[in-house]
Amino acid sequence: MNVYEAELVVERRVVAADGVLALTLRHPLGEELPAWEPGAHIDVVLGPVLERQYSLCGDPADRRSWRVAVLREPAGRGGSAHVHGQVRVGDKVRVRGPRNHFALLPSPRYLFVAGGIGITPILPMLAAADAAGADWTLLYGGRTRDSMAFKEELEPYGDRVRVVPQDEYGLLDLAGVLGGAPRPDTLVYCCGPGPLLDAVEERCAGWPGGTLHVERFQPGAAKVTAHQEAAADGEFEVVLERSGRTLTVTADASVLDTVRAAGVEVLFSCTEGTCGTCETDVLDGTPDHRDSVLTAEERAAGETMLICVSRCLGKRLVLDL
Repeated sequence: MNVYEAELVVERRVVAADGVLALTLRHPLGEELPAWEPGAHIDVVLGPVLERQYSLCGDPADRRSWRVAVLREPAGRGGSAHVHGQVRVGDKVRVRGPRNHFALLPSPRYLFVAGGIGITPILPMLAAADAAGADWTLLYGGRTRDSMAFKEELEPYGDRVRVVPQDEYGLLDLAGVLGGAPRPDTLVYCCGPGPLLDAVEERCAGWPGGTLHVERFQPGAAKVTAHQEAAADGEFEVVLERSGRTLTVTADASVLDTVRAAGVEVLFSCTEGTCGTCETDVLDGTPDHRDSVLTAEERAAGETMLICVSRCLGKRLVLDL
């Protein structure tokens, strides 16, 4: 699969909120960038072993620039500190993508829930839902009002948007917006910190399948089935159909580790099952899904897997590699 990769120039660097930096990226020759849809993200290569994923939060109709926003995380793994401390206007950064595992599906009604920097993929969704004439509301929470990015871009939507700083109003009232009978004509989109997503998933457990769509920045809590536990971390074979090779994945190695050790080139990034970069087609066998990207329907179909974390429920997988 061909993936767009290029060095883009940082055209603008704007403080979008307390601790949040927005970067506008353009091609150095003014070339058009690949089209994208709300929910998409790009890989940003910040160094030889430093690569992060950031949601596109600008206007999909603008083919000349991409905008991302980065939250400074003092306890993070170095990506946000690098962006805030070292990336300046005029610098070039290497990017790949876009990819989209959080696509906005057509619906007459939406409920959007964003926590903190989770507003970034939601922001272009609001414009798309509004343009489509859908009925929608946004519940947007954050630590403080000053820490919540893009509030001024939300003001034109009026009372469709509820901005809820925690220090003023407490936690988001999920019971109020998700309580009561399930609404079969409403899709729920949620992005933010893990505890928020876990709470929304719990509230939507009784809603129709396919109602809830979430995007995680960090791996979610594993929901291990008895079948998975029985097969946990066992050794299995992986057949690389295009390479004509059969490899053994040991209990202490991932499929990604094993494939790369054999000299097979594959795209990967987070190695945590959250970005979707290493998603690979499964031609035969049953994956043991351990990612935080695929939907329940995609997992049940078993047609793809994220080889950085997922394994095999049997003794053999055949992959399109």
